[in-house]
Amino acid sequence: NKFEVNCLITFFYNLVGDTAERPGVVTGLDRNAFRNILHVTFGMTDDMIMDRVFRGFDKDNDGCVNVSEWIHGLSLFLRGTLEEKMKYCFEVFDLNGDGFISKEEMFHMLKNSLLKQPSEEDPDEGIKDLVEITLKKMDQDHDGKLSFADYEKAVREETLLLEAFGPCLPDP
Repeated sequence: NKFEVNCLITFFYNLVGDTAERPGVVTGLDRNAFRNILHVTFGMTDDMIMDRVFRGFDKDNDGCVNVSEWIHGLSLFLRGTLEEKMKYCFEVFDLNGDGFISKEEMFHMLKNSLLKQPSEEDPDEGIKDLVEITLKKMDQDHDGKLSFADYEKAVREETLLLEAFGPCLPDP
């Protein structure tokens, strides 16, 4: 609502600080400032996921989240519908932007999000098994990768799969 948008605008300018007054300086949150907010405010710790969330917010790819991107991003992040959140999460997980989440992309994301056990001989084997289990569960057309249609169907059947490859949304 209007009050919340005004609060987000005020919060944005408090975060950006005095750069807003300097002519010729792009007003916005750079990658490091944005990642710090994700970490401190939303408890995110995975570097790859935080970079992908930054890219999801930075729609014009100028390396800075401006006030408009901030409001649109947080609106989806905090109040988005399931459809909006599915599209957003899929974009975060589709590391190369080809419209599919491949086995390799799943492996990279899961490798970063799982804790390594010192007793494990080869922790990568467990991750490969997890990728195969995930594909069995989510890959509807059995082509060895997840399209958005595969992902959407799986998430609609089991909402917990929304963040199957890492936490990219805040806790409720």
